[in-house]
Amino acid sequence: MGDDVQAGVSAPAVDEGGSRIRRRVSIRKRNRPSLEGIFAAPTAAALSSGDEEEEEEMAESRRRKTVNVQPVEHNDSEEDMFGDYDSFAENSFLAQVDDLEQKYMQLPEHGKHSTDFATEDLCSKSIKNNLSMTTVGDFIELKTDEHTENQSGHEDVTVAQEADLLYDVPSSQVLYFENLQNSLNSFGDQSAKERDQNSTSHKTVNEELPYHRIEQPQENDELSSEAKISSDKNRRKSVKDHLKSAMTGNAKAQTPVFSRSKQLKENLLSEEINVAKKTIESSSDDRGPFYSLPSKVRDLYVQFKGIEKLYEWQHTCLTLNSVQERKNLIYSLPTSGGKTLVAEILMLQELLCRRKDVLMILPYVAIVQEKISGLSNFGIELGFFVEEYAGSKGRFPPIKRREKKSLYIATIEKGHSLVNSLIENERISSLGLVVVDELHMIGEGSRGAILEMTLAKVLYTSKTTQIIGMSATLNNVEDLQEFLQAEYYTSQFRPVELKEYLKINDTIYEVDSKAENGMTFSRLLDYKYSDALKKMDPDHLVALVTEVIPNYSCLVFCPSKKNCENVAEMICKFLSKEYLKQREKEKQELIKNLKHIGNGHLCPVLKRTVPFGVAYHHSGLTSDERKLLEEAYSTGVLCLFTCTSTLAAGVNLPARRVILRAPYVAKEFLKRNQYKQMIGRAGRAGIDTVGESILILQEKDRQQVSALISRPLENCYSQLIQEFTKGIHTLFLSLIGLKIATNLGDIFHFMNGTFFGVQQKILLKEKSLWEVTVESLRYLTEKGLLQKDINDKSEEEFQCAFRITKLGRASFKGTIDLAYCDTLYKDLKKGLEGLVLENLLHLVYLTTPYDLVSQCVPDWMIYFRQLSQLSPAEQNVATLLGVSESFIGRKVSGQAIRKKVDKDIVNRLYLSFVLYTLLKETNVWSVSEKFNMPRGYIQNLLTGAASFSSCVLHFCEELEEFWVYRALLVELTKKLTYCVKAELIPLMEVTGVLEGRAKQLYSAGYKSLTHLANASPEVLIRTIDHLSRRQAKQIVSSAKMLLQEKAEALQEEVDELLRLPSDFPGVAASSLEKA
Repeated sequence: MGDDVQAGVSAPAVDEGGSRIRRRVSIRKRNRPSLEGIFAAPTAAALSSGDEEEEEEMAESRRRKTVNVQPVEHNDSEEDMFGDYDSFAENSFLAQVDDLEQKYMQLPEHGKHSTDFATEDLCSKSIKNNLSMTTVGDFIELKTDEHTENQSGHEDVTVAQEADLLYDVPSSQVLYFENLQNSLNSFGDQSAKERDQNSTSHKTVNEELPYHRIEQPQENDELSSEAKISSDKNRRKSVKDHLKSAMTGNAKAQTPVFSRSKQLKENLLSEEINVAKKTIESSSDDRGPFYSLPSKVRDLYVQFKGIEKLYEWQHTCLTLNSVQERKNLIYSLPTSGGKTLVAEILMLQELLCRRKDVLMILPYVAIVQEKISGLSNFGIELGFFVEEYAGSKGRFPPIKRREKKSLYIATIEKGHSLVNSLIENERISSLGLVVVDELHMIGEGSRGAILEMTLAKVLYTSKTTQIIGMSATLNNVEDLQEFLQAEYYTSQFRPVELKEYLKINDTIYEVDSKAENGMTFSRLLDYKYSDALKKMDPDHLVALVTEVIPNYSCLVFCPSKKNCENVAEMICKFLSKEYLKQREKEKQELIKNLKHIGNGHLCPVLKRTVPFGVAYHHSGLTSDERKLLEEAYSTGVLCLFTCTSTLAAGVNLPARRVILRAPYVAKEFLKRNQYKQMIGRAGRAGIDTVGESILILQEKDRQQVSALISRPLENCYSQLIQEFTKGIHTLFLSLIGLKIATNLGDIFHFMNGTFFGVQQKILLKEKSLWEVTVESLRYLTEKGLLQKDINDKSEEEFQCAFRITKLGRASFKGTIDLAYCDTLYKDLKKGLEGLVLENLLHLVYLTTPYDLVSQCVPDWMIYFRQLSQLSPAEQNVATLLGVSESFIGRKVSGQAIRKKVDKDIVNRLYLSFVLYTLLKETNVWSVSEKFNMPRGYIQNLLTGAASFSSCVLHFCEELEEFWVYRALLVELTKKLTYCVKAELIPLMEVTGVLEGRAKQLYSAGYKSLTHLANASPEVLIRTIDHLSRRQAKQIVSSAKMLLQEKAEALQEEVDELLRLPSDFPGVAASSLEKA
């Protein structure tokens, strides 16, 4: 695979002339297929010891003669690639070559007269300028060898005039010389013996271009000034014949006859576009320095990610015809196979070669932020923007940039909003590529429905946008292929071999599909257990874990969050004191850092487990804690994580051994997809030689587990119909709102092209797709979100047109769940009657997410305490909402309540108290203690509120009556997003900078985005505690990227203000006159 990465390295300049040519065309340099796959380059003929000045005169004479040659009247080739050297006339260069050749062939076979020495020199010169031919697209190029080997001991002669000779040759021909040099260099190293043996003529048919037969001129035996020249005609074919043959071959592609000047003008305007297009669409394996990208990209991968070689499957996938023809593609490989790298290279091709924007959709906010940190460096070095669309971040519509292109990295929900925005502004064609990671999520609940809607809209509205989906767990790929109109590529490649084991009691079995019951005996656990240990650890976890830690890493997946913490503590109780000495100083630093970001608070479980190199990992951690623990695990400070299944689908944290504590996720039995994702974390590429997974099971689960390890992956099914309000209803509302489809027939046609449409026979048993479409439109009309177009006079139901109402537009613009849109409207309307602005409580209540309310179970004692501590103005909010202190008091004492109170309002106000307290104190730990809630839950509530606040803002922007909320919600959204003191917000805009880090940076004097963008990573490491070099570089690069984005946005605004409007009266009149 080394060759794959090395493919197409730029040839070094062969002389000053070569470099001058390169400078001339460097601004439009393009990539071409390598010659290596087409034919072997000939060695240059050796020069006899002639006079260098005489050679220069001959070159000059040849140039004078050939430059003034009249072109032939009819040129049938598609593009004139020979400049002024393509004439068959008598005084042409070919004629000169023929004359020289005739004289040369007349020389005596066994000797030469001294008077013929000049003739020999001329012949040598002709042979030295050996003309080799290759193809680019549908035309043939001419190349003059620049070096010869001097067998007589003289130094190599460099023909300086050659640069001048080539200077007037079309640039598409000149540029190709660099690639040819690669081939020449590779052959230059061959021994004289090998060249002798291979001096017979070569003829190769270019497989990719069946209409062009490319003949290879024979390699000439090396000539010496005193050597004898063989006259065997079979060993040497006429150069003229070759040239004639090649040029005649060009004439096969018939084109209309053009005047010479017109043709040259057209060549000048179109050759770059044509060559670039043919190169990009070429099915050749070797497409340039690094898969049609600059060689700098390969260097950056080595520098930033340590990737020096691509895996074989990655090269195969990148060179698939379907990929190069820009067809949609789905590819599937096991976890840790290197799927993301292929997607990144394709994204860079789109950004740099085709100059189009790219959207990458990832499942979780944490992964979006990780990817932004990883790609910001590439954006800075290669000149494109990396923009975050997650949580409340993201601009709608995105800034329209004229120069640099943008890579949008988005969550599923934000990706959908972005596509809607581009369609609405008629900019969807600017999106060249959409990449979806974890494509199998299309079959998972409401998020799957949103992902399906996004892809269906892209397919329907833009025929030029390519879609690429990847996943480790796909089964019914045929349905997805039909939906996405995509090709499919799969491989079972894993960089590290994975061995699966099952453990029943103290016996370990290896999973073996060939065995009768799917498993074969492997070994017995040999670990001395005391009675106390047996009682505490009946599953022998300590034995399994100590086989690998602390020298290797280990993950233990547990069914629940509480179980994670218990298992971590239990393991540490039985680990020897030796574990405390492993990287002791770094672990103490980690504990200190955890305490620092918790404002003096430290989880008691982590305090006990971290010294042993053990920690738990689940959603109960704050994002600051999670980031610190993941960094410590990645660097080997921690060697064991006890975690929930969410880690398997989240950030990449591989291990030598993965243990599944039980075949359950919460109380549900493990699915095949979940199992594959968990065990896929076993084996770290470049570190481990093997990965192991051990599933612990009880005898009662044996039959189910046997089915689990042998059955295929679960099929994924469309969620549009299962998730009505977030699925099909939302889809129809946006289709009409965006004017993608406005009548019943068009909407039905659109639905047939969705994933749901592909699977309608499976998913629809009682109703047809037509009936579902009609019923859904009727529901939306009754709800006041749509109305029938009164201007539509069509009597046919099929042509019945709809238009969106103001409430409908606000709902789809704000991406509000249609189950709550009318409730939100009523709450905002009621809020206008007595909006309390003395504090934030009322606004916080209005932006508390509805979907979290149903999960809330208030602690009535805490509720009563909070309510009684409110100021008069704050109590006024509770009174307006209808929640009284007496009502809560009755709930605390357990008394019967006669007055009916809306349970949802009561629960929503309780969550509002949590958020309001958090905004005032900005300390997750103290709020966690005050409300007796997990700190991770509180942080998730805050993230959800920030996102919902952003949605409510967009909702209000569409309804004139809610103008008063707009400015208020902009500020509230910012406060909820960062939940820190105002001075830290500019620092926290940088991806990867959370509250704890922002405080450190602010204290060290880095108080703005500009400070961070101009910081030195090395200085940051020295001045900021517990900051790794990788983190420092990511922070600086993310800050630079953000600063560039802001500067570019301001520049665009300035340009727009200074630009003469297209509808300016004078401009419009003059354009009409010209027309």
